[in-house]
Amino acid sequence: MNELKLKSIELLKKLIQTESFSTKEEKTAELIEKWFKKNDIVSQKFNNNIYAFNKYHDSKKPYILLNSHHDTVRPNSGYTLNPFKSIIKDKKLFGLGSNDAGGALVSLMAVFLHYYNKKNLKYNLIILASAEEESSGDNGIASVIPKLPKISFAIIGEPTLMKMAVAERGLIVYDLKVDGTASHAAHKNNDNPIIKSINILKWINDLSFDKESSFLGKVKVTVTQINAGDQHNVVPSNLTMVLDVRVNDCYTNKEINDYIVKNSPCNIKARSLNLNSSSIDSDHEIVLAANKLNIEKYGSPTLSDQSKINFPSVKIGPGDSKRSHTANEFIYIKEIEEAIPIYIKLLNELL
Repeated sequence: MNELKLKSIELLKKLIQTESFSTKEEKTAELIEKWFKKNDIVSQKFNNNIYAFNKYHDSKKPYILLNSHHDTVRPNSGYTLNPFKSIIKDKKLFGLGSNDAGGALVSLMAVFLHYYNKKNLKYNLIILASAEEESSGDNGIASVIPKLPKISFAIIGEPTLMKMAVAERGLIVYDLKVDGTASHAAHKNNDNPIIKSINILKWINDLSFDKESSFLGKVKVTVTQINAGDQHNVVPSNLTMVLDVRVNDCYTNKEINDYIVKNSPCNIKARSLNLNSSSIDSDHEIVLAANKLNIEKYGSPTLSDQSKINFPSVKIGPGDSKRSHTANEFIYIKEIEEAIPIYIKLLNELL
């Protein structure tokens, strides 16, 4: 077990030191391929997604997918440390992608290595280090799933403090446009799009969907951007807004979109309906296994690759989502060391 932990931390250091912005993950994909080869694991690559099967997998048995991503966002301007230098200080490992989701990825890779040569498992295992998670890109997990056998369920590695997310919110981002009439500010204008937006903002504020999820609560609707005008003395011809809708597992994105588009008092268009909410039955075997181990369960407000798959899944991993995308991102070394045996205990209940 100690060797697995050391291998994980060393791999994470190398991943941090290798630029892997979303859609540009070629170098970390190569690094992960080399790690598999070094550990005598046969892997395959599609786009920048790297995957492997346990050595004695049997196509007659069902498959469990172990997945996390190796792409990162770009470092924000608040960094005071080098985001591409893996620094260990105060029992923390600093670096871009350390928490989101490098810690989870290397932990799951270590777990896969633990099971790789074992025979007579009840399930086959597939490890997938996926790309383009941060950008919800077309060449990420959605592109490689069709190449894999039918998956029974998945464990998605994301920073959850090793609590198990049994539900996850979906997302719809809307662009709204309020048209008006441009004019000189000195003259009366009854078609000012800024004034017209008051009623639209009230409509948004009053938007409510009845169905409430036990883990995710109600659908959450938030205005995140408003833009209009560029001169103090000119009434603009239009105003634009961005609306962020976090969907619970009681609705599909299509249901929410149909209602919003039908009732919107202005021009509105969804950027995508692909990022659906997800949840797993409370009596699913992976949830029952978590119950045995007293793993806390919750509903996640943040997105992951769960939104891109159509089979049951849970989200669980070392690190804390609140550290993701922050300056001087870090993960505690202890979080990785504790995650690996928890993952193994969880899978032992099933395998």
